[in-house]
Amino acid sequence: MVCRKDNDAGACPGRAHRKITRRRVLTVATATLGTIGTGTAAIPFVRSMAPSARARARNVPIEVDVSKLDAGQQLTAAWRGKPIWVLHRPPQMLESLSRPQQRTQLRDPDSSVVTQQPIFAQNEYRSIRAEYFVAIGLCAHLGCVPIIRRVPESARDQFNGYFCPCHGSKFDFAGRVYKDVPAPTNLVVPPYRYLADTIVQIGVDASDDHV
Repeated sequence: MVCRKDNDAGACPGRAHRKITRRRVLTVATATLGTIGTGTAAIPFVRSMAPSARARARNVPIEVDVSKLDAGQQLTAAWRGKPIWVLHRPPQMLESLSRPQQRTQLRDPDSSVVTQQPIFAQNEYRSIRAEYFVAIGLCAHLGCVPIIRRVPESARDQFNGYFCPCHGSKFDFAGRVYKDVPAPTNLVVPPYRYLADTIVQIGVDASDDHV
């Protein structure tokens, strides 16, 4: 049968079938390419949602070797983008923390603000071992970095401990805040534990070892 160009589908079923088939092929091909394109475009977006190696590293525990830290010395490490202090406190520093007149000058001498330290650090020295003090080196006021004063600067200024030069906040050698300063709370003690006598692991709570 001969079909004219002006015939409709009913007059020429063979050609109509071929047109429908060709249209379906084009539709499927277009949809497939669109799906591939969308999936390809989504790859960078999905990758951007995954944490980078640096971000993952910031959340892992760190280990600090204190074997070469002499009494009175302090080292600074970094954990989660924050400075971590480890202070080796000699006997005279520890003795100063127990003085009754010292306690009366402190805002929270018993570490009653529980968010500032793990349970194991709710003691006079705010530490697992009295001789080593571990703290996040950021002032509880506006996050400035205090400096350490091991001895009084002058006869007029008898303060020794941690001093924030930005706004004048003061802390003792256990990170306990003094009264009448801008900082509202003690320095934060991070979770930590001892892996050996001189190896401190920051980022793992020692309390979990006994659960």
